Amino acid sequence: MSEPCNQLIACIPRLRRYARALVGDAASADDLVQDTVERGWAKLHSWQGGSDMRAWLFSIMHNVYIDQVRRPSLLTESLGEEAPIHTTDNISSRLELRDMERVLRQLPNEQREVLLLVALEGMSYDEVSQALNVPKGTVMSRLSRAREKLRASM
Repeated sequence: MSEPCNQLIACIPRLRRYARALVGDAASADDLVQDTVERGWAKLHSWQGGSDMRAWLFSIMHNVYIDQVRRPSLLTESLGEEAPIHTTDNISSRLELRDMERVLRQLPNEQREVLLLVALEGMSYDEVSQALNVPKGTVMSRLSRAREKLRASM
């Protein structure tokens, strides 16, 4: 396998983590990752070697996510239990995690995306700016507002 293919495959766990936090449920997150990887694979020739594959794929995921949000969807029903996002048996930790997920869902999409890319994925403001195709100042502003809303809600 070629190096770009290996880099794309190596990004899948991070794509899954971000997608799960972004959309909330495992099935939708898996669909988002699949669509992202499929689009990335098809456009792999347009990736500029030497640039950050992760930022490029997050940019694709952002565009796929926006397309999905804009497109009306069919209501579906889950066929089984979703695996919990946590692994601890500590009840207070589970409650804090549940509260954090609830507060994240209440943030506007633009703020939630920036917060997750910076806090969860550890991306720099410049990388987030590139991935979301917005100015760095907008990234900083959205992050500040998201953090303030989190502080007020938690």
